[in-house]
Amino acid sequence: MSLDNFSLDYFALNEKVAIVTGGNTGLGQGYAVALAKAGADLFIVSHDSSWDETRELIEGTGRKVHFFQVDLTVRDNIKKIVDECLTVYGKIDILVNNAGTIRRTPLLEYKAEDWDAVMDINLNAVYFLSQEVARVMAKQESGKIINIGSMLSFQGGKFIPPYTASKHGVAGLTKAFANELGQYNIQTNAIAPGYIATANTAPIRADEQRNAEILSRIPAGRWASPSDLMGVVVFLASKASDYMNGHILAVDGGWLAR
Repeated sequence: MSLDNFSLDYFALNEKVAIVTGGNTGLGQGYAVALAKAGADLFIVSHDSSWDETRELIEGTGRKVHFFQVDLTVRDNIKKIVDECLTVYGKIDILVNNAGTIRRTPLLEYKAEDWDAVMDINLNAVYFLSQEVARVMAKQESGKIINIGSMLSFQGGKFIPPYTASKHGVAGLTKAFANELGQYNIQTNAIAPGYIATANTAPIRADEQRNAEILSRIPAGRWASPSDLMGVVVFLASKASDYMNGHILAVDGGWLAR
């Protein structure tokens, strides 16, 4: 590519099809709306059916949206997701593995069933859905897989051992998929959000001492909102990031630099 050929059209997602898991609330909703604003049609996977607000936001951009209610932790459902998306749209250009969960308990009290529940959605579902989607993308010889990591992809944290393990695992899968799928013109990268003001972090923000500790370490001096992550998901889904592969991109207000 010559320098003269570059344009802002490299960030456009016109006529692309994007799967976003957990795309009906919080960060996932922000990712879905951002992709729609950039021109993509959406296939949103969710475990519940509370998607009226998301539908309105996406259809307001003029793009199409299809919702699919399913439990990602059931292995047989993975192929159903891909088959349904292909039936509706005929292709898959982008996958955003956003769905996740967290359970906070001191390490010495952590139950095996809580470990399994977190790993099943945060890591196992990411692997199996990415694998199934990659088979489609490999035939197309193009695609973008965007995983959602965390500050806990880099650090240890407290009271969340399986969440930490799963997000380290997401970083590892991102690199492994990049190594194998690059030959098919598929780029696999991850976003590692910092502290975001969502329903998941409401208990932490309500703890005045813990909230103050967190804010004191963020150079930006504030919690992020889902809108702070919208630009980066468009970048990673677009032609502008075609030579970026296997990277874990922190969007943290400077947390890791502190």
